Amino acid sequence: MPAKKAAIYARVSTLDQQPEVQRTELIAYVKRRGWKVQKLYCDKGISGATERRPALDAMLESARRKEFDVVVVWRFDRFTRSLKQLLHALETFRRLGIGFVSCTEAIDTSLPHGEMLFQIIGAIAQWERSLIVERVRAGLQHARSQGKRLGRPPLRVLKPNDVAELRKERARTKATFRLLASKYGISVFTAHKLCSRSARKAR
Repeated sequence: MPAKKAAIYARVSTLDQQPEVQRTELIAYVKRRGWKVQKLYCDKGISGATERRPALDAMLESARRKEFDVVVVWRFDRFTRSLKQLLHALETFRRLGIGFVSCTEAIDTSLPHGEMLFQIIGAIAQWERSLIVERVRAGLQHARSQGKRLGRPPLRVLKPNDVAELRKERARTKATFRLLASKYGISVFTAHKLCSRSARKAR
């Protein structure tokens, strides 16, 4: 069986800090596991709260191409300090069949018992999505109870004489609905609806 390919990710927050300690320990860990270092990714002088990081972005792109089997980091906070970003990344790794190891925190999803962590992470992510949906629904319901109109408001509400003029212009000049919409400050759909045969009969 071929050795697993490991991607090593290290990060230091300031330019005067050196990532060599992390990288040396991580390389040694990978070798002890009998894995092969596929590539080292390192972000230097970048906060863990920053979502877009050159090395991290490159590693995630390589993950989507399935260039390695496991990601190895020193600690969770070297990977990210955002729970949202951590959940998203681990969900991505799980979907791609890529393991995740945090050396100093004894987290290893490449082992059988590591699947439990993925299950917990998946449940938290689903719970978070459910909370967002419920908050949106509650907000919409509250807005409706206050008599607020939801959705995009009409560009303009035409008076009866404006509607009659629009229809006459359409019949006389055969102007396009787009041109009429622009002239009368309404949507193309509204222009078409006002000029439809059923709309004229209703009046």
